[in-house]
Amino acid sequence: MPDSSPPVTHDVVVVGGGPSGRIAALRLAQLGLSTVLVAPELQRVDGRTTALWQKSISLLDDIGVWADLAGNTAPLKKMCMIDDTKRLIRAPEVVFDASELDLSEFGFNILNSDLNKALEEKCNSQSNLDCIIGSAETVEYSETVVDVQASSGNQARARLAVAADGRNSMLRQAAGIEVKTWSYPQEAVVLNVEHRLPHQSTSTEFHTRTGPFTLVPLPGRQSSVVCVETAQGARDLISMASTDLELELEKRAHSVLGSFKLASEIQSFPLSGLNAHKLTGQRLALVGETAHVFPPIGAQGLNLSLRDIHDLTSVIQRGLLRHSDPGDPAILMSYEQSRMRDIRLRTNAVDALNKSLLTSFLPVQVARSIGMYMADRVGPFRRLLMREGMAPSVGFRIPG
Repeated sequence: MPDSSPPVTHDVVVVGGGPSGRIAALRLAQLGLSTVLVAPELQRVDGRTTALWQKSISLLDDIGVWADLAGNTAPLKKMCMIDDTKRLIRAPEVVFDASELDLSEFGFNILNSDLNKALEEKCNSQSNLDCIIGSAETVEYSETVVDVQASSGNQARARLAVAADGRNSMLRQAAGIEVKTWSYPQEAVVLNVEHRLPHQSTSTEFHTRTGPFTLVPLPGRQSSVVCVETAQGARDLISMASTDLELELEKRAHSVLGSFKLASEIQSFPLSGLNAHKLTGQRLALVGETAHVFPPIGAQGLNLSLRDIHDLTSVIQRGLLRHSDPGDPAILMSYEQSRMRDIRLRTNAVDALNKSLLTSFLPVQVARSIGMYMADRVGPFRRLLMREGMAPSVGFRIPG
């Protein structure tokens, strides 16, 4: 039954049921802010995985969920990139090794379903955090508060709204924040496989003419597969019989892990991109895919979102020391200034890498090959790429 009494004014309302929304709500509640999370009921079936870098794991550890997750993850100790474009100008094979940064691993790969379950359980038991099941149907912004009406009929009122409700965000649209969107002539086909040979904690990415074909370790002799294809190529893969698909995937992987056996359902998603022109509005902050979307290349998506949460909660925490309102324009401006450079750099880098695989323009192929050659042969450049791949040169910083 919806609560018809006037809503209590919280410090923060977080809208969105994905990892970004739940992690933001937990972090804010643990800072001592009265927080309410408006999120639809969790969808349990999700065979996709997420690679989390070290600093993302530190945040999950800080909010108290990593200890429950670590046993269901696979470490990522090496990353191998192989040019399989079969073009005239080809790049050398490059191996990035975490030991070069004095790390035991770059991060860990985890099933989304395991991550979401742990976050939901933590939210339900977290003090200072109220949970409303449902999606946001309406929102009203004023100078002092934000009012959110949920599909369940319940209301949430707070001094700051954190929008983590995805690329079609209702909160962002209601605030009048415009976005730049674009699409790619590609789809990502994703599934998990069992394989005969051990993966040795190595993620292998084949660069093909249609996009990356990536094998990312899972526990045991399993890996997640992300195959970026044309729309027709994706349909062809999805329509294959299981045994034919297993053989096709093994062929594309050049049998580096031996024979394959399907371990999950196959799914596909069109590739597109989105950047919000602003990250803040009146008593509003955008995080995650509400603010930025790009292809699943280089495991940047959720890791970038967690840096949003880290920076937002950091500026709010500093404001609390000055007894500032969490929705204070100065706090929101500080958040926006801290995030824009990182978001633009990541978006441009992923976009350029993806387009460099699709083009037949010879100068672009040469430039890409030179970059890969330097990554293979020039140690300082390779280590710089590894550091930048996991964290930006400002904000999060890898030691060493």
